[in-house]
Amino acid sequence: MDSRAAPGAKPRGPMATTSFSLLLGAAMVCIFLYLMVRTSLFIIADYHWTEKWLAMALLMAETFTMLHAFGYFLNIFHVLHSPRQERRIAMDRVPPLRSYPPVAIIVASYHEPLDVIEDTLTCFYNLTYPNKHIYFLDDTRYDKPGLDLADYRARVDDLCERIGVNLFRRPWRGAKAGMINDFLHYLHGNPPEGFTMTSFEDEPSAQDEKYIIVFDADMNPLPDFVEPLVAFMEDNPTLAFIQTPQYYTNFEFNRVARAAGLQQAVFYEYICEGKSLQDAMFCCGTNVIFNRQALWDVGGFEESSVTEDFATSLKFHEQGWSSAYLNKVCAFGMGPEDLGGYFKQQFRWALGTVGLFRTIVGAFFRNPRRMSASKWWEYFLSGTHYFVGWVLFVMMLCPVLFLFFNVPSYFAKPEIYFLFFVPYILLTLSLFLFSMSQRRYSFRELAQGILLQALCFPVYMKASLLGILGFRGTFGITPKAGATSLPLYALWLQVLLAVACYSAVWWGGLRLWYEGDNPLALLTNAFWCFYHFLLLSSIFWFNYPEEKRS
Repeated sequence: MDSRAAPGAKPRGPMATTSFSLLLGAAMVCIFLYLMVRTSLFIIADYHWTEKWLAMALLMAETFTMLHAFGYFLNIFHVLHSPRQERRIAMDRVPPLRSYPPVAIIVASYHEPLDVIEDTLTCFYNLTYPNKHIYFLDDTRYDKPGLDLADYRARVDDLCERIGVNLFRRPWRGAKAGMINDFLHYLHGNPPEGFTMTSFEDEPSAQDEKYIIVFDADMNPLPDFVEPLVAFMEDNPTLAFIQTPQYYTNFEFNRVARAAGLQQAVFYEYICEGKSLQDAMFCCGTNVIFNRQALWDVGGFEESSVTEDFATSLKFHEQGWSSAYLNKVCAFGMGPEDLGGYFKQQFRWALGTVGLFRTIVGAFFRNPRRMSASKWWEYFLSGTHYFVGWVLFVMMLCPVLFLFFNVPSYFAKPEIYFLFFVPYILLTLSLFLFSMSQRRYSFRELAQGILLQALCFPVYMKASLLGILGFRGTFGITPKAGATSLPLYALWLQVLLAVACYSAVWWGGLRLWYEGDNPLALLTNAFWCFYHFLLLSSIFWFNYPEEKRS
């Protein structure tokens, strides 16, 4: 979970707190009522043993969905019921900045395009904070066999000299986390063996930076990015970091980048605000300011995970440090422009997050009192999020199996379904759409993000399986070289399941015509198959290449 993007710069509207809170409470009651009924039916049902496992998978998928929905509504509840005057971090409560402690502005880069690097470093140079030192951490593997990067290296040197940026290099290891940790050791007077630091600043850095601000190579901060963050850090000395949201500059003209940004809109709005109010916000890897001492106190970034930001956040909270989130978009980057780039990004996030879930479970059982119950709850929710791939697969598959083979037989009882599930889905969907509309997101916008995430289910399935088995993977950057289409064989599971859903709709219609038994159950499952077919068929729209605009 590092450079996630969301269009969170939109203005917010008022929300009727009391009535909305009552509806939130009703939604939570509906969630638990439905789960109680479903679990009871599963226990007392006389399933055939071959059906028992499928029925269990369906129940687990529904439980997962509803618990995460409960977590989302709980975060909204915290946002609604936290008085603005009591919030530590809000743009209408920026404390006065009485001094300007030195700040290191850093970006770690692994052979990124030079035009991308130049834009980023230029934005760093234009930051209005007076006591800043800019460092470009060049992690390109110049010693990698078969690559001739002498020209690239010379052009990087040229660029840093022209803009006036400190250039840090060291022998390659540990990808981004390792690079930042080696730089941290350099600041503490214990540099890695074989490092080089070339200073192109007018006044060389004194290496006494109190705060470190980390950006991805494609992130361009606004000129006033630093001042409010430093003011909050100075006013709250126990803060390890403050995270800010991100916005994709290619949001408006690339459909994958737009949907990827909208997918994260939910995260960067109520979820992050709710986590922050519970002191459970985790780092997203870019557009974030760190207390240098806190980072040193936990041993730097966690290098054993490809989502080093999320893993390091757990270390902060276990050591008693706090975290916060400032919901103000003040940096802009590039989102994935095709399905290949998006899938690669999502695979890395899912692999690292689920891999850390093992650590979260172990830490909880070793010492559950090390963190508060609300923090453990938030970490469990975040650590299990990417199991959603299996959840989507099961929910897409079950209506197909019912229409073709009449299993699982739970679907043959539509009266139970309508009595308990329909109130839940209508209430939660309405509340979700209404809450996001208060942040000026339309249904059409949110639907694009929902579609793209659903199409990613095979990626989440593979990544979560490897993550839970302990496979670490390697760090990889999101491609920024324009959009290309994936071959159909790379999308075989989405296409195959779309065909199965479409076929099931027709088969359900034939059963309804010729058999006529249990028409409501057939219609209900045919509806879900048709819905899933429409959802899955959008893979062709997202996979259609678009010209890159300047």
